[in-house]
Amino acid sequence: MHFSSCSKTTLSLPAALLLSLLPMAAKACATCGCTLSTDAATGYSAESGWRFNLDYTYIDQNELRSGDSHASPEQVVNRPSDPSLGGGEIEHNTKNEYLNFTAAYRFNADWGISLLVPYVMRDHDTYGTQLQPYTPAESAPDQLSNASVSSLGDIKLLASYQGFLPTHNLGVQFGVKLPTGNYGGETDDGTFVGTPVLFKNGPGAGQALDSSLQAGTGSTDLIVGAYYFQPISQNFDGFVNGQFQAAVSERMSAAGANYRPGNLATMSIGVRYEAHADWVPQLQLNLLHKSADQGAFADQPDTEGTVAYLSPGISASITQKLQLYAFVQVPVYSHLAGYQLFPGWTGTVGISMAL
Repeated sequence: MHFSSCSKTTLSLPAALLLSLLPMAAKACATCGCTLSTDAATGYSAESGWRFNLDYTYIDQNELRSGDSHASPEQVVNRPSDPSLGGGEIEHNTKNEYLNFTAAYRFNADWGISLLVPYVMRDHDTYGTQLQPYTPAESAPDQLSNASVSSLGDIKLLASYQGFLPTHNLGVQFGVKLPTGNYGGETDDGTFVGTPVLFKNGPGAGQALDSSLQAGTGSTDLIVGAYYFQPISQNFDGFVNGQFQAAVSERMSAAGANYRPGNLATMSIGVRYEAHADWVPQLQLNLLHKSADQGAFADQPDTEGTVAYLSPGISASITQKLQLYAFVQVPVYSHLAGYQLFPGWTGTVGISMAL
């Protein structure tokens, strides 16, 4: 069976400093959305010290899409993305919940480091791969198989440097994603690789959930990025940033049992309205492109795409060092390879504390 899921990164911006492009959540990902990074949502200062963030993100991938439009189960089976299979997988729903804990430490105005630890909760339903021709019985409720993931994801370690200018508003980021989350897959002969979650009921009970939907990818990835921010007027700040992530080592690398997640590139632009000291409305435009996953465990035809999201949000100061924030992401463009589950919206709420 083949599946798709999601990943996140975007930035909002402080006037004084962007600790910036802190880890995006480590998620298995097709081209679903979840491009929001809440690390800079509450703003940062140039002072040395610690900041801790805890956020919750909800992503319900409940619409089957292809290209830039809705797709039907009949299309999936009778016009498969891989014609050699003689059919296609009819995915029904992937509900994702993520708890992300970030600890960031700034040594001085130039250098900072951060650690992101994600916890992944995922519930996936699929009718499985159906052969041509399609009949409605193939997408009846009794044909659904379900798998649930609930475990630690892939941890990220990142460093940032923004000492290029006296104003400290131009910076770079570099780091690594580690294979700390459970990962795995199933070969054609039924051999399990790694520690994959299995389907717990339905016709697919006992089979492994697709590698892209496990809590981790089993890969070590390098991450590089750059960012720039600048006050636009007395009350508005603006920013632009970009980030690129690519796997450089895979634990699932044996012939017939290999998996490499696709490269991920993001770009974000946005503004913050800073007229009020205690609450800051924000608006971001988040762009994401993901290349196709590779390997025998990959659903290569159905994991590539480009998406854009409009993301309004707000942060509120509870005390001088404690802030709350909330964002909603709404897709405004998508072009997806093959057939993928896609969310109508995503939501994030969080809390940030400086020490």
